[in-house]
Amino acid sequence: MDLTPQQISILERLRAHDFGIVAFPTYANYIGVRKGSCVALLSPVATGLFSVHGQPAYLIGENFSVRVKREGRDWFVWKKEKLEVTEARLAELEKFTSQLSQILTPVI
Repeated sequence: MDLTPQQISILERLRAHDFGIVAFPTYANYIGVRKGSCVALLSPVATGLFSVHGQPAYLIGENFSVRVKREGRDWFVWKKEKLEVTEARLAELEKFTSQLSQILTPVI
């Protein structure tokens, strides 16, 4: 994957804010970023920036979860595994999403 100097600079800013740059073989066309138990996929765009592919997710093991409502409760689910959406987990995901958005916003 070819990246512009601006995209490399963005990845360096992410690392400086304790985001890990990770590869997910299933998503080879994207760059994974992880912090704690949260992850997102970045897609390089022609403007020299990145867009977030899909939505940031909470990890179950090394797998992206989806948030669902079952039996009146919210869960992060991957296949047959699930974690209840607690205030702490939701706060972690919201903080991750907010920090990621701030770093991806171009500095003018």
